[in-house]
Amino acid sequence: MILGFDTSGPWVGTALYRDGDVAAAHYVDMAKGQAEQLMPMIERTLTDADASLRDLTAIGVGIGPGNFTGIRISVSAARGLALALEIPAIGVSLLDSLAFGAKGPTLATINAPRDHLYLQRFAVDADRAPELVAKADITDWLIPGITLIGQDSPILSAELGINHAPAAYAPASAIARIAATRLSSAQPRPAPLYIKPADAAPSRETGPTIL
Repeated sequence: MILGFDTSGPWVGTALYRDGDVAAAHYVDMAKGQAEQLMPMIERTLTDADASLRDLTAIGVGIGPGNFTGIRISVSAARGLALALEIPAIGVSLLDSLAFGAKGPTLATINAPRDHLYLQRFAVDADRAPELVAKADITDWLIPGITLIGQDSPILSAELGINHAPAAYAPASAIARIAATRLSSAQPRPAPLYIKPADAAPSRETGPTIL
């Protein structure tokens, strides 16, 4: 039995994965107050499935990219619960959760500040690791037959002339399902996924001369 949850964006989502399917789930759009709502929502999700924390065998948690404060909230909660319950906690990228269950080449996208996007491409022999890129550079990520999934995908697809589709699962549900696939191998402790621009470079400005 795996509990998945995510607060990496303006929402709180929870899901309990049991016997190959989601037994209970909750989702609320919320720009603020995730820290206060996460644990009560977890309790409601468990109650709806007639389960308790002690029934859990693992935890899946969203690690971003997204809102730094929201990511820290869920990652800290996952670490604390895993330690108290003596079960593994598995971090899952929100980009992975968007693409989970998709068919064919997929471009997962999440909005970022200052007209940027977090992107990751999923395609046979054409995967591309997560990057933070300017929205104008999204064309560099396109390949034939690709489908856009994620935030503002209908708008972006219309601008780019490519297909878009909704995610197959809500974030917490996908996170729990992905965590289930990773239980058979050792996983690092969940940590926030902070993605920097691919072209980040040291400042070109010359510092003052120190005598």
